[in-house]
Amino acid sequence: MYKIVVANQCSCFKESNLENNLTFDSKEEALTKAIEMRDIMNSKFCKKHSFELQEMFNNFVISFYKEELKPDCCGNGCCM
Repeated sequence: MYKIVVANQCSCFKESNLENNLTFDSKEEALTKAIEMRDIMNSKFCKKHSFELQEMFNNFVISFYKEELKPDCCGNGCCM
């Protein structure tokens, strides 16, 4: 069994019709769907994040990395 896991669920993901923790019997089916989801998230979401796909054991994990704060940033988001 193969699973697609969205590790970082931003507000765009939560408001979308995409589902988390999808399971597939076939690795090829899971990979195809994971690539499709990643591409939708990168093209249709607000573009605050860049989503990446990684294979971990029998899971395909979609995640993003938060941008690092500027050294003189206060951290509340106003400096971005």
